Amino acid sequence: MNTAIATPANDVRANILATGQRIMAGKGYSAVGLNEILTAAGVPKGSFYHYFGSKDAFGEAMLQNYFDDYLAEIDRTLAEPGLTMAQRLMNYWQAWQAAQSFEDCQGKCLAVKLGAEVADLSEAMREVLRRGTAGIVSRLTAAIDAGVSEGSLAIEGDAATAARNLYQLWLGASIMVKIERTTAPFATALLATRQMLQLAP
Repeated sequence: MNTAIATPANDVRANILATGQRIMAGKGYSAVGLNEILTAAGVPKGSFYHYFGSKDAFGEAMLQNYFDDYLAEIDRTLAEPGLTMAQRLMNYWQAWQAAQSFEDCQGKCLAVKLGAEVADLSEAMREVLRRGTAGIVSRLTAAIDAGVSEGSLAIEGDAATAARNLYQLWLGASIMVKIERTTAPFATALLATRQMLQLAP
């Protein structure tokens, strides 16, 4: 098993990625220049190009880092002991709602914020988004299947379709939250999720 060893070089790269993720989650990809990221990170431009060949290469690495963390968090949520799978899934949606604040998501809403924008700018970034979102849907599919098997939830049709529909529902709700500057779309999404999983209100 390979484990990353923390070194000063790794720390610099991680600092650039974390800083860029936080800023771009607030402003978008195209609106943020490298100088803004490097100034906030306290890193000279030469250090940036040591780790990333271009802004798009940085964007690709940033999205990959984001999804690595996000998928690990989903895995923890969907494996939480002492709960039914239905409870774990509802905890996931509650965590989604908490992370996707229209005021300040602290870099946690990167896929929602950048998805449509960077998919049209860079094929490499679009592919990272595709793999990352596919990983989310795959985990939701497995969780729904497990919930059906244990009897904590029920669905019409197959788990993969339900998982895709739910993920797309919450993506849409996240965009509407930003447009309306209210969390009401999340309340609607939560109700629809309960209905789709045939859970009591």
